[in-house]
Amino acid sequence: MSVLNSYNTLATLTVDGKTYRYHSLKAFAANSGIDISRLPYSMKILLENLLRREDGVVVKKEDVEAVARWDALAEPDQEIQFMPARILLQDFTGVPAVADLAAMRSALNRLGGRPSDINPMQRADLVIDHSVQVDQYGSQLALKANSVLEFERNHERYQFLRWGQSAFRNFSVVPPATGICHQVNLEYLAQVALVNTVEGEDGGEWVLPDTLVGTDSHTTMINGLGVVGWGVGGIEAEAAMLGQPCSMLIPKVVGFRLTGALSPGATATDLVLTITQMLRKKGVVGKFVEFYGPGAASLNIADRATIGNMAPEYGATIGVFPVDEQTTAYLQLSGRGKVVPLVEAYFKEQELWLSSDRPEPVFSDTLELDLADVEASLAGPSRPMDRVRLKEVRGSFRRQLVTLRQQDAANVDKETLNRWLGEGGSPVTVAPELMAEHPDKALGSLGQCVPVRQPDGTSYNLCHGSIVIAAITSCTNTSNPSVMIGAGVLARNAVRRGLQVRPWVKTSLAPGSKVVTDYLAAAGLTPYLDALRFHLVGYGCTTCIGNSGPLAEHISRAVVDGDLAVAAVLSGNRNFEGRINAHVRANYLASPPLVVAYALAGNINIDLTRDPLGTDPNGEPVYLKDIWPDDKEVAELVQSCVHAESFAANYADVFHGDDEWRSLVVPTGELYQWQEDSTYIKEPPFFLDLPPQPETVPDITGARCLALLGDSITTDHISPAGSIGKATPAGRYLMSLGIEPKDFNSYGARRGNHEVMVRGTFANTRIRNVLVPGVEGGVTMFFAKGDGSGKQMSIYDASEQYRAEGTPLVVIAGKEYGTGSSRDWAAKGTKLLGVRAVIAESFERIHRSNLVGMGILPLQFLPGESYKSVGLNGAESFDLSGLDEITPGQKLEVKYTGMDGSAGLFTVLVRIDTSNELDYYHHGGILPFVLRQFLKK
Repeated sequence: MSVLNSYNTLATLTVDGKTYRYHSLKAFAANSGIDISRLPYSMKILLENLLRREDGVVVKKEDVEAVARWDALAEPDQEIQFMPARILLQDFTGVPAVADLAAMRSALNRLGGRPSDINPMQRADLVIDHSVQVDQYGSQLALKANSVLEFERNHERYQFLRWGQSAFRNFSVVPPATGICHQVNLEYLAQVALVNTVEGEDGGEWVLPDTLVGTDSHTTMINGLGVVGWGVGGIEAEAAMLGQPCSMLIPKVVGFRLTGALSPGATATDLVLTITQMLRKKGVVGKFVEFYGPGAASLNIADRATIGNMAPEYGATIGVFPVDEQTTAYLQLSGRGKVVPLVEAYFKEQELWLSSDRPEPVFSDTLELDLADVEASLAGPSRPMDRVRLKEVRGSFRRQLVTLRQQDAANVDKETLNRWLGEGGSPVTVAPELMAEHPDKALGSLGQCVPVRQPDGTSYNLCHGSIVIAAITSCTNTSNPSVMIGAGVLARNAVRRGLQVRPWVKTSLAPGSKVVTDYLAAAGLTPYLDALRFHLVGYGCTTCIGNSGPLAEHISRAVVDGDLAVAAVLSGNRNFEGRINAHVRANYLASPPLVVAYALAGNINIDLTRDPLGTDPNGEPVYLKDIWPDDKEVAELVQSCVHAESFAANYADVFHGDDEWRSLVVPTGELYQWQEDSTYIKEPPFFLDLPPQPETVPDITGARCLALLGDSITTDHISPAGSIGKATPAGRYLMSLGIEPKDFNSYGARRGNHEVMVRGTFANTRIRNVLVPGVEGGVTMFFAKGDGSGKQMSIYDASEQYRAEGTPLVVIAGKEYGTGSSRDWAAKGTKLLGVRAVIAESFERIHRSNLVGMGILPLQFLPGESYKSVGLNGAESFDLSGLDEITPGQKLEVKYTGMDGSAGLFTVLVRIDTSNELDYYHHGGILPFVLRQFLKK
């Protein structure tokens, strides 16, 4: 693998009679004279990666030494090129990635190159897990019904992926109804110590640390297994598949020391929500986080994976636990015992094995948490870092309701309002939905309820705070047997006490793998979950990605008629505005047992630490503490019901698929035959008419602001993944093609069609554009040339009018622009709208990289400055010059002219961070750059 081997680190390791080559970190330390004994685990993984790939061109000797001599306190400024061993994709991001590869083949063919050259050069696994929706629920027929609908909606996408599986080398597809990509990765795909056979080296086998990047933010879940990997945009992942390294600055590494043990009743979910809040407060965006200490060593892999999963929520690139006995125990448990001897031998030989007799690493900064301090918590109502202790959830919701209904709150007596908002007060003994009227008329419309009569005759009120969705969903928690079995035990205890889920709650159980249903059945808990209508609805990422499906018509009608702020409780990792369901205003993340508990209660506007969940058949109140699972019983059930045979059986033929998958009619040939009438898969426009050589980057002159946005604008705001509204530009486009709204599917499923996606960019129902105050949704003000009045219209329609005028566009925003999912269409759609630059106070790591990857210039206000401090209102025109000569990290002047002719300027920081990124920008994006490299060959 290495061309130069400057430090004479090539060595061999023999395990079970088989010899492997590797690059020795011990030999490096001895031959270089550099002490690496206190380097963080993650930095040693980077060091090995560079040693193995040192060629004097992409990886130089000075790059190796820069990592080896890592200065924990230095500001990141040294660029390195990291090459992951493999790529992980899910289907929402994977379909456009495969479409881009297919389009690159078409473009290479047009330009006279060899289309067959375009192949993943690293192993790439795509898991179809984001396409199942919760249309049917609350019955034994839900799984089958949802699977049938999934294939009806997505057969064209699935045919395309099947074509890709046969057309491309090194590319595998895990069929639908298998599980969530991160859980499949944790339970099967990851090997920890990876064996590679290298062409041209006598077929010799190498052993190296398993590393990866994935097209989903939560790729970091695998960090719990000691595997270094993180989420990137689909654009960056495609480049990695095509042999391009991931350009990065050597990061700071924050150490998070864990001590003690969890108290009775505290779950891994509560722990990760606590950690997320702490690290967000600390500020770890762009940094590695490494967990250590006696508390970390005692956590099993499921708990570690839960913590690693939410690294995007606490802002870190990774949240890793070093390899140790817990790692090998999990490999044994999950049916991968045959790799254990190599993992143990390799990681110990490399001194990568966590051992108490080695000194603790040196970190850039540290935090500490005693696990005993963790208590029952949720996060919400709209951000995963906003942890709320269980006893404070009621107050959290009430404060949000007042924010949403400010005029209603203004009509309430201040003393009454403050008493209602404060903690304490009278316990809720009867769910307000079941009362004839709200108990406190003094609250006025803050106590709004709407009478509902279901088709079966059941009557109740729907109120502010009514929980309309309770979902056990997402890789974060369904990978963890303790919380899943805990949910089952709580369900059993509730059924035995005569409790039932409230009729207005849409319930669902969507595990991340079939292993989960095996152990729930083995524990005898499935009948109790079914009794509470938590029936299996599918194996995949459902509610957490926005695939919660429609609410019952009588529920959605009541929400709209009463303008109700209703709630969802889900065991996921994302709860951003507009993500879970368009009708739900408050979304709370919670452990699976608490999801079941809140479904029983039916309202978020109560205090579960003291208010009853309901009453038993004798009319006696039943409290959460009465049915909460016993930790010892849960541990015993995990021990007896989770076993290697289940993993082995479920993953024995993981790429095979069911009869419906295998019966798909699949196109053939190295070139994909694009269908003009397809509404799912269209040839992406990014390579059409691409010149063989990059052109000069033109200055931005007379640009208009398409959107002026606030803080924490997520990729869900920029490119929603959920349902497509009839009145939206995307909905109107689909209807113009004769597609009925019931067949729209979702934005996520339509990501292979750029015509849908560009119309969906900035189309989130909850996005707020300052240019159109008081209005939610994807609208803006269009300022025609020579007309100072402005006209309100959709963002897509405005972009088309600006395009017709030849007017370039910018987007201006506050802090944490692009937080959330690694959604490449948030950058692709922005590009297709005609946006040349995004100016923000700060960027989330993945989205900034994606913007550069699409040839969009990310610019950052100087510290302490913002569009408000500069005095912008969004109606100005903007000029930026010298763009063909910019350098990474330089300062740039932005000139602006107001509607009244007044002029000004402000300085921004160019957030092109590396020389590689500068190359990509000059080529108009990373994929045109890669395509031209293939053309040169």
